[in-house]
Amino acid sequence: MENKDLKNISEDIITYLSLSKDKEMVFNFLRDLLSEKEIREFSRRFEVAKLLTQKISYTEIEKQTGMSSTTIARISKFLT
Repeated sequence: MENKDLKNISEDIITYLSLSKDKEMVFNFLRDLLSEKEIREFSRRFEVAKLLTQKISYTEIEKQTGMSSTTIARISKFLT
C-alpha cells in the first residue's frame, strides 16, 4: 500500500488523535483498536524514533529496545 493510500484511510484517526487533549480518552481509543501486543510494539517503535532523534547509535538502540537493526533502519528512513 502506498503512503498516500495509507494516509487517506487513516485520516480520521490522525485527526482524532491530533485534536484530543484527554490522554485517558486517547489511551482507551487505542486500547479499543489495538491489541496489547500491538500497543507494546508501537511503543517500542516510538522509543526507537525518539532515540534516533537524539543521535543514539543503532547498536545502543538495539540494546535498549530489543528492536532489530533492520527495524531501526526502517524507522530512521521515515524520520529523514
